[in-house]
Amino acid sequence: MLLRSAAALALASVSLWADVKLPALISDHMLLQQGVPARIFGWAEPGESVTVAFRGQTLTATTNPQGKWDVWLQPMQPGQAADLRISGKNTLTVRDVLVGEVWIGSGQSNMEWTVIKSDNAEQEIAAAVYPLIRLFKVVRRTTPEPLEDVEGKWEVCAPDSVKNFSAIGYFFSRHLHKKLNVPVAFIDSTWGGTPAQAWTSRRALYADAALLPVLADWNKALYDYPEATAKYQKQLEDYDAKTKPGVEQGRRPTAPLGPGHPHTPAGLFNAMINPLLPYTIKGATWYQGESNASKTQAPVYQRLFETMIQDWRERWGQGDFPFLFVQLANFEKAGSPSDWVLVQEAQAKTLELRQTGMAVITDIGDPGDIHPKNKQDVGDRLALAACHLAYKEQIVYSGPRFRQATTEGAKMRVWFESTGGGLKAKGDSLKGFEVAGADRRFYAAEAKIDGQTVVVSSPSVTAPLAVRYAWAANPDCNLYNAAGLPTSLFRSANW
Repeated sequence: MLLRSAAALALASVSLWADVKLPALISDHMLLQQGVPARIFGWAEPGESVTVAFRGQTLTATTNPQGKWDVWLQPMQPGQAADLRISGKNTLTVRDVLVGEVWIGSGQSNMEWTVIKSDNAEQEIAAAVYPLIRLFKVVRRTTPEPLEDVEGKWEVCAPDSVKNFSAIGYFFSRHLHKKLNVPVAFIDSTWGGTPAQAWTSRRALYADAALLPVLADWNKALYDYPEATAKYQKQLEDYDAKTKPGVEQGRRPTAPLGPGHPHTPAGLFNAMINPLLPYTIKGATWYQGESNASKTQAPVYQRLFETMIQDWRERWGQGDFPFLFVQLANFEKAGSPSDWVLVQEAQAKTLELRQTGMAVITDIGDPGDIHPKNKQDVGDRLALAACHLAYKEQIVYSGPRFRQATTEGAKMRVWFESTGGGLKAKGDSLKGFEVAGADRRFYAAEAKIDGQTVVVSSPSVTAPLAVRYAWAANPDCNLYNAAGLPTSLFRSANW
């Protein structure tokens, strides 16, 4: 009986791939990465010969015992859209295929935030007629094991397709499309309210003992799940009993963390990143961190974030591709300001990794809303980093970055990189600097620009030992470079 069952399962697996089948990413209106070999992949019957033809190239592969096949198209340049033909026992035609630049965007709600909910939505949507920009939205899903495909489809950028697409993804793509004059694709794989560990593979998470606090939080949630579920069910019953038809009664109770929750470590990597790994990309963009701004997780966010980036790079197999991210915006209502700034600092320190870029947006956030509506400037600042890191354009792409601080008697001199033609204060005087002495108590400092440096002092600190800048969840700060890009928070001493 067991042998017959195994044989039936094997036959079912073979019949499942009897015809050539393509992943969701290989479909009409897709865009292939220019300038490098681009992979086309799918499934068919084991041992089946599959032929791929596109723009004069014809390649053949034989499906492996697991029913998988792939071929690598030789490097191509942008040109007219063409059809991609895949033939085995059946023939599939993928229509309107372009070649250009492929970027992925991931993270939580601020990356997911749509054009229709952003500033100037009506005008932006009406003007979004860009047939050479292609958009792919990955359908949300979490799984305990890695998947090989996602749900989603390619769409041509137009008012109807862009309105519910990632605003940052669209504005980033628009900037690059106009700047490079080539087709651009953006793959949106996001889920609001999710932590970085959900987007990192299980192997990477469990390989680093420094990430034990993150995993311990999850294990505690699983331990508490039965009791939390019972409490949730009671809250839900009370909520439903008080709610009248058509009238919302306050905030609906939130389901507790537990099995199948999108916070599951590696759960979103399994379902929403792993299936994308065979697809050739130029780089990645990321906006996340709000869900890790907690007492236990903020202190290890740098380690977690760097682990995730290196994990993606290793698994994509494309070397150190550009990885661009957004630093958390200013937010007055942060649950714990210290946790918020620790995540921001961790993000800034992640720039130590090769081929990384960060968009600082503490000047364009909304102090009262964790979802700032100005996504245009966010997308543009990410695109500046892409132009420099990915496309080697010699431009100022970052605000001033802290390098070091030196003591000069009762003053301290702060040195910066990326001053972009000079340091500037927006307003009458420079704000946001604090200094401290041996007692480690920080006082507001008088700050003056001196060439490519800032000199700070305070009458309350006669022998300063440390300086910090913008060290608050919603800081009052105004140091920029001549290119109009703001300075990230920093501290010279890890106190």
